[in-house]
Amino acid sequence: MKFINVGYGNMVAAHRIITLTSPESAPIKRIVQDAKDSGRVIDVSCGRKTRAVIITDSDHVILSALQAETIAHRLVSDSDEDVGEEDEE
Repeated sequence: MKFINVGYGNMVAAHRIITLTSPESAPIKRIVQDAKDSGRVIDVSCGRKTRAVIITDSDHVILSALQAETIAHRLVSDSDEDVGEEDEE
């Protein structure tokens, strides 16, 4: 199981991530507000501005202070490492 650092020592299981997006669009703002109302938000931004919204397969919404591109790069680089490990075996 691979974990992705989403900022400030917080980790998310990579295989549980469905969507990774920026929080600026109106539909994402509605999703975040609905999740707050129903208690499904996990805020790992440590009081900083939210720059990425992660939606998981359990319908939890994770708010991160890291850029979505940064987290996406970490997801891709971990996937590349997995391919390299399989080739070595």
